[in-house]
Amino acid sequence: MGRMEQRELLIDAFDRIRGVVHSVVEGASDALLGYRADPEANTIAWLVWHLTRVQDDHVADVAGTDQQWLSGWSDRFGLPLPVSSTGYGHSSDDVAAVTAPAELLLGYHDAVHDATVAYLGGVSGEELDRVVDTSWDPPVTLGVRLVSVIGDDLQHAGQAAFVKGIAKRAGVS
Repeated sequence: MGRMEQRELLIDAFDRIRGVVHSVVEGASDALLGYRADPEANTIAWLVWHLTRVQDDHVADVAGTDQQWLSGWSDRFGLPLPVSSTGYGHSSDDVAAVTAPAELLLGYHDAVHDATVAYLGGVSGEELDRVVDTSWDPPVTLGVRLVSVIGDDLQHAGQAAFVKGIAKRAGVS
């Protein structure tokens, strides 16, 4: 067996995010996707939308491509939020405003995942050292940015799985 390429490792990590998202969202009812453990808690719908928006925004930025969100998905969701919104700084009311059926959430996530994998397929090890953000000290490289997105996405996917478990125990189906 050959040596794993860095891009293959990154693709595997993004595949794992997709796997968790699918395990949480596939077949989920609107009630389950909108369940809030308390009045201020994040919903599964918001968590999945947010992690997907962050991936879409950040990967499109470093790839120099258009976000999937701006290529029709924003219109399909029809959320009462600014089109540039990714979920950062959202209030409880903003969280409540993010509603979508399972098929829409999965469609958007899969479109972003596919765009991410397509981009990563052409990324070399040397490319991962490219500085993509000089507003930090030290400056952020492409590799560090991608690992940051992976870490953020996995946390939110895990939170969505946790919320699903709480909702199921509360009798939400």
